[in-house]
Amino acid sequence: MSTSTPEILKDWRRFRSARDAELAQEHGWLTLTSLQWLPVEPAAVEHLPGLWSADGTSATLSAAADDGLTLAETGAPAEGTVTASLADEESLLWVYFGGSDGRRIAVELARRGGRYAIRTRDAGSSVFTGFDGVPTFDYRPDLVIQGRFEAYPEPVEVPIRTTHPAVDGVHLTVGELVLQLPGEDHEYRLQVSAEGTGRLALTFHDATNNHSTAGWRKVVFDSPAQGTSAVTVDFNRTVNYPSAFTAFGTCPMPVAGNIIGIPVEAGEKSPER
Repeated sequence: MSTSTPEILKDWRRFRSARDAELAQEHGWLTLTSLQWLPVEPAAVEHLPGLWSADGTSATLSAAADDGLTLAETGAPAEGTVTASLADEESLLWVYFGGSDGRRIAVELARRGGRYAIRTRDAGSSVFTGFDGVPTFDYRPDLVIQGRFEAYPEPVEVPIRTTHPAVDGVHLTVGELVLQLPGEDHEYRLQVSAEGTGRLALTFHDATNNHSTAGWRKVVFDSPAQGTSAVTVDFNRTVNYPSAFTAFGTCPMPVAGNIIGIPVEAGEKSPER
């Protein structure tokens, strides 16, 4: 049976500290307080002044200088009519509003499924101000798994669902992760996506979901060295998607077959809301 050396545990704790610090950033995922689809005709929205609208091409904000909205890019007052255009799946930090410095709420413009929406990121959110770290399982050295990556000749677009019922998603599968877990006598074949340069990501269900963990989770690992297929997947580095912390995410769900039939009791647990 493998054991954890002090250096391995120290490295894992550094990873956890960096992860919690990332979540605790101002106007990060923990500050989401709304997601609102923009109407065709200019109309008021919750939490913000001004009139907001969108057509199939761009989003429009109409505001007066004394509304207190400022443009995120320049810091200038959002006065008159302001427009912005995005490609699908893109997001933009558009304007700020509120608080003593006028920046308590960051307004994110997003385009999903061909529709424009705004999300408010409020630094006064109780989820954010009360955050003191994500609960995790104890480190499990036996869940650092050696596997192999079988690359596809070309990436394949696989339709998936997302957290939001009105938003469909696509998983760009670059290949399959093949591995065997402790206590199992068979191999799993799970679809993975690229995660930047030299990294792969597995989004998966397991038997802990909706009990000790959120509905699904993700683990990122290094791509195999050139000319090899060997990979190491450390399930202790499994993390939650933003949708575990907020009801206003549009996070991708796993590909239909990415199901691990046993409890993966490693990594992040379901956060307390």
